[in-house]
Amino acid sequence: MSEPSAPRAGLWRQRLRQSVARGRGALTFVGGVSAALVAVLIYQALVPGPQLLTPTDVNSSIERALASVTPAPAPSARVYAAIRPAFVLVQVRGGAGDNDGGLGSGVLVSERGDILTSLHVVAEAAEIQLTFADGTKSVARVTAQQPENDIAVLRAARPPAQLVPATLGNPDAMVVGDEAFVVGNPLGLYASMSAGVISGFDRSFAVPGSQQRLEGLIQFDAAVNPGNSGGPLLNRDGQVIGIVTGLVNPTDENFFIGLGFAVPIDVAGGAAGLPPY
Repeated sequence: MSEPSAPRAGLWRQRLRQSVARGRGALTFVGGVSAALVAVLIYQALVPGPQLLTPTDVNSSIERALASVTPAPAPSARVYAAIRPAFVLVQVRGGAGDNDGGLGSGVLVSERGDILTSLHVVAEAAEIQLTFADGTKSVARVTAQQPENDIAVLRAARPPAQLVPATLGNPDAMVVGDEAFVVGNPLGLYASMSAGVISGFDRSFAVPGSQQRLEGLIQFDAAVNPGNSGGPLLNRDGQVIGIVTGLVNPTDENFFIGLGFAVPIDVAGGAAGLPPY
């Protein structure tokens, strides 16, 4: 048989080299893919993926989140914060304020410095001493009074540098069962707060040791005791809706049994020249 011609032999050698080159490229690609797959498997073995969350995990996360949330203050705490700057301790020396042991409460109601309190706390007092929320102390005098409503208006000789009067509310907007709060100095416990509800309206109250009878009062069941007289009765927004005037006890003891009375603020405020609602 004759030998293939030189041109044909050269063509075969060229095709053979191309085939070898393609084979080497395929092997290189396959090797690279294999190496990448091996690397992925090794990574997954060394760094396992995240575990699926269970219902218990979800509930635990929610509980931790809720536990870290600061709860909103109670409505009563907001009421106390609202009235505190306007609250006044009233102390007397001498006079007819023996029913409260020479001690009562008051509330600042105007930027002029008018302070409402109960008249029986300061009646015929030889000296009236006021203590404001910022610690300022001053003697005071009675500038106006409503004997028929047991209301007196006081003015400090040296008031605080900054007067923060209370916000007055509308007692006619209240209904029986509405929340009610009282701040006062019961039994000398300064700036104490009690809470209850409005129990009734248009009540009458006979002043102990007197022939006088107060009319048109708000009845409430927030605790009051000697020292609360003259303090504010407040609604849930921290607005003054009345001035505490007394408590009722069918016995001879002078402590609270659940019946307190306040002069509506639209009546009491008239003594200080405040506009009616």
